[in-house]
Amino acid sequence: MDQQRHYVGLDVSLETTSICVIDDAGAIIWRGKCRSDPDAITAIVRQHAPGAARVGLETGQLSNWLTLSLRRRGVPVVCMDARHAKAALSLQINKTDANDAFGLAQVVRTGWYREVAVKSMDAHTASGPIPPGIATPSNG
Repeated sequence: MDQQRHYVGLDVSLETTSICVIDDAGAIIWRGKCRSDPDAITAIVRQHAPGAARVGLETGQLSNWLTLSLRRRGVPVVCMDARHAKAALSLQINKTDANDAFGLAQVVRTGWYREVAVKSMDAHTASGPIPPGIATPSNG
């Protein structure tokens, strides 16, 4: 018997993450919240979505760190462009974190998203502020 594929939406805020797990048909398997921590999210995905095909979150303050951390833990996560995700989520009648997580799960299930390239943490530290005297389009 084939293991059912699951799709997971993560609506991330600084403190908590709303999570929604759906099946191939788009039916809700599990909904809940946890800390916005890679270990907590990974534990929930492994418990409630053992057949996770894709886990989606949109760009935001924690998206690079979470995406890289979840990938290191073996979670098949994609980081979606927030503007495209917002367009899909704007069709919802009731705007809540739980409904946004459900909408993001539906988006990754259908494949109607634009994945964003996530830079390594080394690339972020290497591209610090531009020193004074260097010409940029805005100053020179």
